[in-house]
Amino acid sequence: MVAPSTAPLLTQTGGPLAARTDDLPFALTLDRHSPEPLHAQVARQVRAAVLGGVLPAGAPLPGTRTLARALGVTRGVAEDAYAELLADGTVQAEVGRGTRVRPATPALPAPVAPAAPVPAWLPPTGPLPVDADPPAGGLHFRLGVTGTRTLDTRAWRQAWAAAARAPVGGDYGDPAGERDLRAALAAFVGRQRGLAAGEQEVLVTSGTLHALNLIVRALLPPGSAVLMENPGYRAARQVFLDAGHTLIPGPVDEDGLIVGPQTPPARLAYVTPSHQFPLGGRMCLPRRLALLEWARTHDALIVEDDFDGEFRYDAPPLPTLASLAAQTGAAGRVLYLGTLSKVLTPAVRTGFVVAPPALRPALVRARTLLDFGHPLPVQQALCWLLAGGHADRHIRRARRWHAQVRAALTGELQGLAPHATLGGIEAGLHLCLHLQGGLQANALAAALAARGLHVSTLESYTFAGPVPEALLLGYGGLSAAQAQAGGRELARLIREQVQG
Repeated sequence: MVAPSTAPLLTQTGGPLAARTDDLPFALTLDRHSPEPLHAQVARQVRAAVLGGVLPAGAPLPGTRTLARALGVTRGVAEDAYAELLADGTVQAEVGRGTRVRPATPALPAPVAPAAPVPAWLPPTGPLPVDADPPAGGLHFRLGVTGTRTLDTRAWRQAWAAAARAPVGGDYGDPAGERDLRAALAAFVGRQRGLAAGEQEVLVTSGTLHALNLIVRALLPPGSAVLMENPGYRAARQVFLDAGHTLIPGPVDEDGLIVGPQTPPARLAYVTPSHQFPLGGRMCLPRRLALLEWARTHDALIVEDDFDGEFRYDAPPLPTLASLAAQTGAAGRVLYLGTLSKVLTPAVRTGFVVAPPALRPALVRARTLLDFGHPLPVQQALCWLLAGGHADRHIRRARRWHAQVRAALTGELQGLAPHATLGGIEAGLHLCLHLQGGLQANALAAALAARGLHVSTLESYTFAGPVPEALLLGYGGLSAAQAQAGGRELARLIREQVQG
């Protein structure tokens, strides 16, 4: 708020006069050359503020002395203005409480402002590359959702209490992330994924997409070619397209990205080898080695998005591309992306990159220019959870929970072969139901939605060639009972379609 003027406005002679008091959220303007009396101008502007909702019902008005001093007018002008507002019912006055907007005064709807012009060269904004908010009600097999039922709420509260007790600094901190958190993340990825890394190789990010934007900004020359799984992660695809790069679709099967002598060169390959998104397959060891050889041959980088890498069920873990790189002559070519969104909750908005030493300075520079680093209280709370072993214990509980949910769902769907077969069930928090015999994914999805059951198809994830007929079933946010009920209804509909 602007402090009231100390100079009486009556001594000024030119133009309209404006003043603001500490008790009013808007400026009052008086024009002494107007034929409208000064008190009427005050009353009109206060009335307009009330009707427009600027002054809400019950809001106090400044006293007549305060108002008169702020406007540089006599007290009589302020008293006459209030008398007019009292007469028309805009305000009410009570002994000991002063003058207030009448509590029952309704505000008029705000006028609709005309659309502001935009520069003619501004390109149109495309749709968001994420699912729309789900409709209310029904059962939702949403992708990218994790449950928090197994989260230790006591440890969660203690972590944030520890962050609140930490000294409040006056600087921005390390843009790469605080050293203690980077060390905790390096130890965590070593325990969970067998990737040997030091804290000096870790960069804290705000999640996978944030990490991809840093990589695009820091490492890729303009107009680069990017090899990407097809079907693949559509939000990641949009990051590359929005940056002006060209995508090369890489075919995918149950063993992950198909790589061979026919694979064209590119500057970078983006893959999800632990649980291919969205088909769900795991990249087998020969494919991993072939991809590393491709990168070495074509002088390319690989972004290894370890999507759902912590959740494995019926199969042993496969070595990360980042850990294999040093053993195959491809050292320094793999950037490993991890996230705590599935480990804990997406609410923490925290991920990390394990980057080769030669690439890390460019990423730190890009992070500095973009937002100068991660919020310190978030880092302190996460460091407490990681260093204390709470995140590891949560993963073990969550893995058991999700295994039960997966078993309940697959138990209802396994008998649908050969009309529908399951894929991607060895890991992750979603599975892919491949359809055969003329079953159409979009038609099934629409029929399921009519029954209150919501699933996704591969349409928005495929950017080249025909769209595979399949349904995507995310079960990360469901209970075993919900997954079983949804799977039973889905199986019933497919049997009806086949028999009809």
